[in-house]
Formats: sequence, structure tokens, C-alpha cells
Amino acid sequence: MNTPTPASQPSQQWETVQTEIKRIKENLGQVIVGQDQVVERMLVALLCKGHCLIEGVPGLAKTLLVSTLGQVLGLSFRRIQFTPDLMPSDILGSEILQDTPEGRRFVFLQGPLFANLILADEINRTPPKTQSALLEAMQEKQVTVAGKSLVLEEPFVVFATQNPIEHEGTYPLPEAQLDRFFFNLTVDYPDIDEEKEVIRRTVKREKITPETVLTGAQLLELQNLVYDVPLPEHVLDAILGLVNATRPKGDRADDYVRKYVAWGAGPRASQCLTLAARALALARGRHGASIEEVRDLAHPVLRHRIIPSYHATGEGIGADKIIDHLLQNLD
Repeated sequence: MNTPTPASQPSQQWETVQTEIKRIKENLGQVIVGQDQVVERMLVALLCKGHCLIEGVPGLAKTLLVSTLGQVLGLSFRRIQFTPDLMPSDILGSEILQDTPEGRRFVFLQGPLFANLILADEINRTPPKTQSALLEAMQEKQVTVAGKSLVLEEPFVVFATQNPIEHEGTYPLPEAQLDRFFFNLTVDYPDIDEEKEVIRRTVKREKITPETVLTGAQLLELQNLVYDVPLPEHVLDAILGLVNATRPKGDRADDYVRKYVAWGAGPRASQCLTLAARALALARGRHGASIEEVRDLAHPVLRHRIIPSYHATGEGIGADKIIDHLLQNLD
């Protein structure tokens, strides 16, 4: 893909990106049935170099979705099954003593974390030490082994999964670590028609192989274009107002928030929502971000950054309901 510079042909630039996004969705659609909203938001996260926390019960094709996305984008993909006995060296790699032409020496063997697209399956099932090793890589884009820092190759994106209904034997992620995830996505059950199509595609001998649409280098080009998407001043003001309204002591907080929110979203939420609105506008072929993109992305950006209060928990009010309330006043 030869992407023109923003100063030369902006209209042609957006059309090119929209064409590429359409091809990606079409190839994903050959394997994945439905889940259009989840797919769109995963693509937005990739464009923003952001990591995703995906929640859904087993059997909803979360692993298949991530692996297919890696194949369509021409990215190296690794799946790591997190278990209670998993150690940091199991994902980072380790040094082993080997015979070399120069004599015996320690040689570093890379772990599964050295890939473009990582699926951290059931991240809450491994102890905090291993979680921290992964989260360091997510934040710093590098790992530290035997006192040496090793830079991870770009693009580098982590999609981590959690089972929302099973908590026995798990290690919940602290709020500070949750905040490092760009999006928190929820995958729901398919409807009957979609499930029928799933059965038709999967319960047979032939397997569908999607086409590779992009390369890692081309994805990096698309990621760089996100920063060129215009963000009107009133949209930025709306983002700042929305995030400020999540904070019980914020200027924009109302009585509902003061009662049902213990802790609101921090500045990283504003940063993520700003970048995500630009990326979604780019994916939709629009020439600038709008309030519509902010509305569409408020839930995945804020749901893991808002901590409901004791009153909210007692009345069955979760983060999504609080965000629904806040969006009523967004303009």
C-alpha cells in the first residue's frame, strides 16, 4: 500500500485507508460470524497501538478472532495460556548455557512474547509476578531478562481475555494495571441466525483460510495516519467533559456520579478516547472525529476505569449503566 502524505492528497489518503479496512473486515467475515462491533473496535485498538482486555464466556471464538486478525494482517501471532504455575520466564524467555564456536556461553532463547500479536488467554489465572512481566512489556514495549533490556518489535499489541463468570482460583488485575488496557471489550452470545451460520461454516471437513491483506510495515503506516485525523475543539471539550464527569469530585460530576462512583477515570482515559475517536473516524472514511465516535467508544474506554461505589454494587449498577447515564448529557 503506497500511502500518500497528508499534505498532498488527503481525500485519496482517507479513501485508501477505508478500502484497506473494508478488505480486512471482509476477510475476517469469512471466518468470524457477526461480532461486527467487536471487530471494528479491535481494529481501532490496532490502529491506536492499544491493548485490549476481552471479556466473554468460553466458546465465543475469542481466540479464533484474534488469530484470524493476525493472519489477515500478516502479523506473527502467539497464544499464551495463563495458568497458576506460569512463570515470567515462560513468556519472556530465558538464557541457557550452550556450546558455541567461541566456547560455552549463555544464549537467550526468546519466549512467546516476542511476536506482533499476543493472545494472553485468561490473564487473571496467573499470579501477579507473571501478570506484571506481561504488563511491563505492554507499557514499555520491552522486556528485561538477566538485567538486559530487549526491545519488542513493532507492531506489538496484546489481547488479553477474562472469563467474567468464573472467579475461583483467579488473580484479579489491580486497577492500575487495568488502566494500561486501551479498551475493555465484551463479547456476547450470537443470535440464532448467527449461530446457525457458525455451525454451517465449522461443522464440515473444509476449513476457510482468509487472505493476508496487509503486512506489519503497512499496519505501521496506518497507525501513523491516525495522528493526522482532525479533532475539532468542541469534540475535545466533549471528551474532557465526559471524563471529568466520571470523577465524584470533578467539576462536571452530578449527584448520580457522587452516589454511585467511588473512583473515576484518570487522564489516560482522555488520551485513549481522543486517539480512539480519530482512529474510528479514519476507519469509517471520515475526514475528522465527531461526537458520534466519542459516543460509540465511551464504553470500551471507560468501563474498566470507573470503580462503582458500595451503593452501586448493592443496587446492581455497574460501570456500563453509569456510562449510559453520562452519555445522556454528552453534546
